[in-house]
Amino acid sequence: MRYPVSRAKCLAAALACVCLAGILPGAKHTAAPVADTAAGDTEMKLTSTAFNEGDAIPKKHTGEGTDVSPPLAWTEPPANTHAFALICDDPDAPAGTWVHWVIYNIDAATRSLPESVPKTDESPEGVRQGKNDFGKIGYNGPMPPPGKAHRYFFKLYALDATLNLRAGVRKADVEKAMQGHILGEAKLMGTYKR
Repeated sequence: MRYPVSRAKCLAAALACVCLAGILPGAKHTAAPVADTAAGDTEMKLTSTAFNEGDAIPKKHTGEGTDVSPPLAWTEPPANTHAFALICDDPDAPAGTWVHWVIYNIDAATRSLPESVPKTDESPEGVRQGKNDFGKIGYNGPMPPPGKAHRYFFKLYALDATLNLRAGVRKADVEKAMQGHILGEAKLMGTYKR
């Protein structure tokens, strides 16, 4: 069934919509601004006082140094965050991605990890650490083959739940348990060359 509508009425209605939307030059737009989340205004950020994004990781935090984890800090997470997980890996390793650190069930109120996080299965606060690809619990820093710089990605995940995993699990176990629970993510990349 067709409804007779004059062309003039259609044009008038379209013009009114355009004016209300503030598209025409000189039209006033009085609606409140909307946060630009696509541009990352509310995006969680991960930083370190030991190195900046893309810079070399200090020797202290590598297998050639004292091999202690770098200090890390992050901004406000998304609403409804209940816990954090952090994974550090090297995608440039000759045998494929090499895992350097797996730590999870970090309390939602936490906004930083200190330098030299103890290499223990579980902290008194319930933070758990998994096994890295060196077969050890906790952080083991960069130790690439000589010659080429490798990239090391510290990836922080804001989760809507704590993970029902024992201490000492591998990265793949944590990634599987996080599926469907990730509210936000932040990355920090550092490099190291021997």
